[in-house]
Amino acid sequence: MSDREIASDDLSLPKATVQKIVSEIIPSDLVFSRDARDALIECCVEFIGLISTQANDIAENETKKTIASEHVIKALQELGFSDYIEPVREVIQEHKESQKGRERKIGKFEASGMTEEELLRKQEELFGLARSKLQHDEAVQ
Repeated sequence: MSDREIASDDLSLPKATVQKIVSEIIPSDLVFSRDARDALIECCVEFIGLISTQANDIAENETKKTIASEHVIKALQELGFSDYIEPVREVIQEHKESQKGRERKIGKFEASGMTEEELLRKQEELFGLARSKLQHDEAVQ
């Protein structure tokens, strides 16, 4: 087994999440058995594996090292899942829109408002204070 292959027993989806999704879809007077849920999970894992393998092949044929959303769309087309292409495109567009509105995380350096030189001087000052305190504590003992 290559290091890219994983035993199918190791792959699954969270049962509670799948149950919640199914419960939101089916009428409240219907019961979805554990066996049915487990079968659905196996089908989903198989579907994901099928699409991702095809998308990976497409990306490799294009000498790409990253599977892009267009590779997934092309994989859906090639595997005969054309009905899913438009909903997938809509989800991709929604995701891109949500990413635009997301605040960019600011690192501690940027948040400090200080230049690199100022931060280095401050660091040296703090190191000096720590050395002085350490030497004072050693002298007292």
